[in-house]
Amino acid sequence: MKVAFTMPAKATNLNRHGASVQLSRDLSVGTLVTLKNQRGSQVSARIVSVIAAVQGLSTYGVEFVDKDENSKQFWGISFPTNA
Repeated sequence: MKVAFTMPAKATNLNRHGASVQLSRDLSVGTLVTLKNQRGSQVSARIVSVIAAVQGLSTYGVEFVDKDENSKQFWGISFPTNA
């Protein structure tokens, strides 16, 4: 079932492959979502884990679906490269 919704979310623990995202909505592992940052860029991501769920606020681990330039630049920060 595909349901469209838009809501603010807080991203923490940013990394080159995704982040932890907090929002007040129940989602299942495997769900595809579209993340939009404050600069208006969008990327597709997949819920890979439920980290916490407390008082109507859930924290999910998400990973970018596409490993393209858009996802590399999505957070607007540079990550160190592996040596």
